[in-house]
Amino acid sequence: MAQQRVSAKVQTFTESVIREMTRLVGARHGEAGINLAQGFPDFAAPQAIKDAACAAIQSDVNQYAITWGAKEFRNAIAEKTQRFLGLEIDPEREITVCCGATEAMLSALLATLDPGDEVVIFSPFYENYGPDCVLSGAQPRFVTLHPPDWNFDRDELAAVFNERTRGVIINTPHNPTGKVFSREELQFIADLCLRYDALAYTDEIYEHLTYDGAEHVSMATLPGMRERTVVVNGLSKTYSVTGWRVGYTIAPPDITDGIRKVHDFVTVGAPAPLQEAGAVALRLPEEYYASLQQEYLVRRDLMLEGLRGTGFRAYVPQGAYYVMAEIDELGLGTDVELARHLIEEHALAVVPGSSFYADPDLGRTQVRFCFAKRRDTLERAIEALSKVGVSV
Repeated sequence: MAQQRVSAKVQTFTESVIREMTRLVGARHGEAGINLAQGFPDFAAPQAIKDAACAAIQSDVNQYAITWGAKEFRNAIAEKTQRFLGLEIDPEREITVCCGATEAMLSALLATLDPGDEVVIFSPFYENYGPDCVLSGAQPRFVTLHPPDWNFDRDELAAVFNERTRGVIINTPHNPTGKVFSREELQFIADLCLRYDALAYTDEIYEHLTYDGAEHVSMATLPGMRERTVVVNGLSKTYSVTGWRVGYTIAPPDITDGIRKVHDFVTVGAPAPLQEAGAVALRLPEEYYASLQQEYLVRRDLMLEGLRGTGFRAYVPQGAYYVMAEIDELGLGTDVELARHLIEEHALAVVPGSSFYADPDLGRTQVRFCFAKRRDTLERAIEALSKVGVSV
C-alpha cells in the first residue's frame, strides 16, 4: 500500500475560502467581477509611500535586509507604537519584521506553542487562526461571539481556560464582524491570562479603523500584560498595500528571540525596499489617520444603506472594513449556495459566513461583505444586490 503523501494536519483544513471566492469571480467574470470577498482596497496607496518604494529600489536597496527587519523600519515601528499606544518598545530586542501579519501570527505561534498546548480563539474568526494552531501542534479551543453585538459569554470563556491554555488570540478591531473589544472585555481576558500564565496574541491590523466613538485598546497597555502580549500588525490595511506583505510583531525580548528564529527559517526576511517605504508610511502625520477613518466611515455607511431593503440584514460594524449580514430572509439557500449564486448570476463575490466559524452551522445564514472599495465599486455591488432579493 502506498504511503500517504500529505500530512494528517494539513488534511484538517481547506484552502482559504476568502481567496477561493476571489479566484472564482475572477475566473468567471474577469475584470467585470465585483470582489467584496477579499479584504483589499481597489484604490491607490498614498503617493508618498509609493514614491519611497520606487526610490529605494532605484537606490539599490534590493538585497537582504537584517533578517528581523531593517533598522530604520524597526525604529519607525517603535516611534509609532509610542505615539499611538504610549508604549516604549526596544527596536533592537522587541520587534520582528515578517512577510505580512499572517506570517507574523504564524511565526509567533510556532515560536511559543508545543504539542498539547491549547489556544483560545473567538469564533467567528479570521480563517488563518485555526490552521495556524494546528500547524503549531496546538489544540484550538473556541468561544462564540454572539450577534448582534458580538459579545462573548464570560462564563463560557472562563470555562475553556485551564492548565493547558498557552494563549488566546484576540483580533480587535475584528475580522469578520467589525467588533471592537472594549477595555472592560479585554481586562476580563487579561485577568484570565494572568491567572493561567497564558499569552495574548493580538492581531491589531485594523487599529486605525474604528467608528461611532469605538476606541481601539491594545492588550499590551493593560496592567501586567506588557510582558505576556505579542502584538501582530502590518502595513496592509492602514496604508492600502496588501500586496507588499510587510508585517511585524512586538513582543518581550525572550519571545522575540523565538519569533526571530522561526521567521528566519520560514521566510528569511521581508522585502527590503518596501521596509524603507514602510518607515515613511509609519511616520505619516495625524491628518492621514483622521482622513482614513472618515473615508472608511463613508464607505461603511454607503454599504449599510445599500443593504437596507435588499433582504440582507446587516450588523453595523464598529471597526475594520467588513459587514456581516444575515441572509435567511432571501430564501436562496445556505451561505455557500448564495455566495456561488452571486458569483454566477451577479458577478459579485462575498464570503460565506460558515467559513469563519468553528461550528460551520452557526454561519450558514451569514455572509461577509468587504467595503474597502471605491464608491463606484460599492454602487455596482449594491445595484447587483438589489436584484438578488427584495428590490431596494
